[in-house]
Amino acid sequence: MGNRSFPLVLGGVFVAFFTALAVSPASRPVWWAENIPVMAMFVLLVATFHRFRYTNLAYAMMAVWLFLHTIGGHYTFANVPFGFVTDLFGFSRNHFDRIAHFSVGFYAFALAELLTRKRLAHPVVVVLFGLTAIMAVACAYEIIEWGYAVVEGGEAGVEFLGSQGDPWDAQKDMLADTLGAVFALAVFVLRQCLASGEAAGRASTAA
Repeated sequence: MGNRSFPLVLGGVFVAFFTALAVSPASRPVWWAENIPVMAMFVLLVATFHRFRYTNLAYAMMAVWLFLHTIGGHYTFANVPFGFVTDLFGFSRNHFDRIAHFSVGFYAFALAELLTRKRLAHPVVVVLFGLTAIMAVACAYEIIEWGYAVVEGGEAGVEFLGSQGDPWDAQKDMLADTLGAVFALAVFVLRQCLASGEAAGRASTAA
């Protein structure tokens, strides 16, 4: 697969995956609530593809959340078939939603890449902005979840909230988002250091 075709192939695979999981979801109201952000993000990435092309690594990292959230929207996060992991580690709840929240943090990599390539901020600010932006999104999403659960009520509201009886669910979700951002930014910084080292090596060889 050529480097230039990777985002296009990845996008095509996601469209097919999303279409398949749009059929007969566990709860259509929950499916809409969960997948509106997914559709919005995918449309945004498609619309900006020719204006600003991220690296293949950035697209791959952003795709993780798109795929995981699509799965959660189909089954509802609390009911994703994830029992083998729950049984393996002896968990008291389904932690698929925590993994999906962790993948939200991967978008910090794309944010850092955008700011760096556009030369919009100092490297330290780039990292801090990537981290705090994800934390802000995590906080906003938990507020939206709470509002939807209150307005919708009933089983759909409970399934969308997905707390599974944990009173600290919102805080743990936000922590998972933040840890995902820390991981993504660590990958970004490492990648930048390796790229700088390679550039310095080529300059030294040329001299």
